[in-house]
Amino acid sequence: MKTEVIPSTETLDQRASSTDEAVGASPERAIPSRSFGGGNRRKFLKGGMIAAGATVLGAGLSPSRLLAQDGDRDDDRAPITKGDIAILRFLQALETIEEDLWRQYSELGGTQDNEVSGVNGGNVPYMQALQLLDGDMPQYIHDNTDDEISHARFLGNYLESIGAEPVDLTPFAVLPSSKADGAIQKGRLTNLTQLTVDTRFWSQYRSITNPDFDPGAVFAHAVPSLNVGMHTAIPRSNDDTAGSVINSADPTQSTFTDLLKAIAFTAGFHFAFIEQGGTSLYPALAQHVTNLEVLRILLSIGPSETMHFQTWQDKAGNATPLTVFDKINNSSVTFTALSEAKGETDPESLNGDTLQANLIMPEPTHFLNPKFGPVAIIRPTSIKNGGATASVLSFAADGLFRGQKPFNKPELVQVLLRLAEEADEARRRI
Repeated sequence: MKTEVIPSTETLDQRASSTDEAVGASPERAIPSRSFGGGNRRKFLKGGMIAAGATVLGAGLSPSRLLAQDGDRDDDRAPITKGDIAILRFLQALETIEEDLWRQYSELGGTQDNEVSGVNGGNVPYMQALQLLDGDMPQYIHDNTDDEISHARFLGNYLESIGAEPVDLTPFAVLPSSKADGAIQKGRLTNLTQLTVDTRFWSQYRSITNPDFDPGAVFAHAVPSLNVGMHTAIPRSNDDTAGSVINSADPTQSTFTDLLKAIAFTAGFHFAFIEQGGTSLYPALAQHVTNLEVLRILLSIGPSETMHFQTWQDKAGNATPLTVFDKINNSSVTFTALSEAKGETDPESLNGDTLQANLIMPEPTHFLNPKFGPVAIIRPTSIKNGGATASVLSFAADGLFRGQKPFNKPELVQVLLRLAEEADEARRRI
């Protein structure tokens, strides 16, 4: 059997023709300036990493671990580059974040069985409230969770197989679990109780304008109030489910408090927000991959994220009109009947204000050159708008890391941003 040896980091250094392919493991390497919450990225990362963060980043690629690849691979295929490894390590880290949040959703709202480990009986009131969006919501949540677990596991195993070190985020699993029935009491990476959800993805996929090709294009929020203040997408304790009358035999006969309905509806839109990010991230990074097998990984995992997004934006559109004030988060949320929202116009609106719920297929949009005409595509797919750094910043703005320390610049976010910049700086080598 013929084998292909992956070059060591020294060999890769000789092949990389610019600092775009610098090794992803060195905490001391120069970091380009980027904005973060109105501040400067270089200032945000100034001072490097504390010990736990440095440990998480690890060594990236071990020069001493030269690997023999399967004999049936193409002889003329480009080797795995440091940029490829940086992309894989970032994706593995981000999928670990997604696994963490989806496990929380599944523990409380997903179908309870042995396939997804760690389930604890579920939270019946929450599970039934989610079914106001669709009767199959528990199964969909379960399966999305199973998918994210598989993504994180596969990417970690693949990295190890090529002599690269997976990212270990367990030192940051310090956030508390929900206290509601069904939640497992363990440390978490993410916080689902203080979210600020950006729902502009809704109009983005219903508009002829494209964030990558129409500078200054505006996109309306499907639920503007979710982007103001903080909102919980899971019951924080049994207080959040109290007052609902549950019929275990026939969920259609159950009644729910407005607060519990708002929590379930918030979750529905948050599901879509999370998965539309992956829908853009994989094709954005795939354009910078050199090795064909690594490219195949991205092209194979990415569409599953799109399938998730398609499902969730369809279900979120079933939310019913509701206004609720949450005393704990001191915030209000208003859901409207998106089934009655503005539909398509002729000519099509350039204001990003088409919100009709059942327009779940991507509207043809501007791409590459106006003379080609609009085309139905995933968007954005640029590194600027859909790449690794953009993904981390969107998760941070979403509130997923609220409670991580230090509060002004959480170290977990610093770790993710370092990994993200390594991934975004990767360049295809032909």
